[in-house]
Amino acid sequence: MSNTNKRIPRVVILVAEGQPSPYNLAAIRSSADVVLTDAAGLAEASRGADILFLWDFFSSALKEAWPNADSLQWVHVAAAGVDAMMFDELRRSDVVVTNAHGTFDRPIAEFVLASILAHDKQLHLSKALQQQAVWRHRELTRTEGSHALVVGTGGIGRATARLLRAVGLEVQGIGRTPRGDDPDFGAIHASSELAENAAWADHVVLIAPLTEQTRNMVNTDVLAAMKPTAHLVNVGRGALVDEEALIKALQERQIAAASLDVFTEEPVPADHPFWKMDNVHMSAHMCGDVLGWRDALADQFLANLQRRSSGQELANVVDKERGYVRTV
Repeated sequence: MSNTNKRIPRVVILVAEGQPSPYNLAAIRSSADVVLTDAAGLAEASRGADILFLWDFFSSALKEAWPNADSLQWVHVAAAGVDAMMFDELRRSDVVVTNAHGTFDRPIAEFVLASILAHDKQLHLSKALQQQAVWRHRELTRTEGSHALVVGTGGIGRATARLLRAVGLEVQGIGRTPRGDDPDFGAIHASSELAENAAWADHVVLIAPLTEQTRNMVNTDVLAAMKPTAHLVNVGRGALVDEEALIKALQERQIAAASLDVFTEEPVPADHPFWKMDNVHMSAHMCGDVLGWRDALADQFLANLQRRSSGQELANVVDKERGYVRTV
């Protein structure tokens, strides 16, 4: 995107109540006229704004503010997923959307590996037995040679595939475009063939972006096709899974276990069945949030702002119809 307008751009930064501002706010101010606002003030702040930085990356406030966003050219989301803020008018517009593509690749890959190892080595059960002062010897599962089906073949999926392969798992992918000679996955199968390929996997790992095509992609049919010893890992979005079908499959031991970092409702309600299920391992939507992650996100926006100011193309441009950054 070339920038023929040499005036200092007006940047609106959406910050949630209680959320700290980007640590490099002074550096951002040196390149732009900056306005900080919360969701309630976004409509007014959007008038005349060139750029919107969604530091509050789960906010959907832009949809309501959209009629006032009369000069908006670029929206940056400080997250890998853009489903929370996307709506039809934005998709149809000329406004460029960028995201935090790349920032979370390795941290999430490490979390997936940790989830698989914790399952295979029964670490959750060991902790529970420790708390009960119970000494119980068991035999564990060898992780090397087991099969992982990674659903989602973008940057995070590829980082995950490479890490799992490095420790000896056999990996295949599920993605939009099937191919048989992928350098990271070996074979990539079409998303429509998830159920047919789920039976191969010891671990089904969900990393796909949430779109209308991927919503509830893990449904009754997919769960029924999985091995009774299979382990589901979800680090993508909660709505990738038909949650009621998953609860039933876990209660009836159609699959062995699920490690879930994301849920259809967050925080998970206190009366949700997941809390008391011994074959569900929960974390609070934190799989990519390693120490320093907020600073990395702030640096990423500043770097892109500087690219724009120098007339370069923006990095990490999202395909608004597909909902993610297209990679080669």
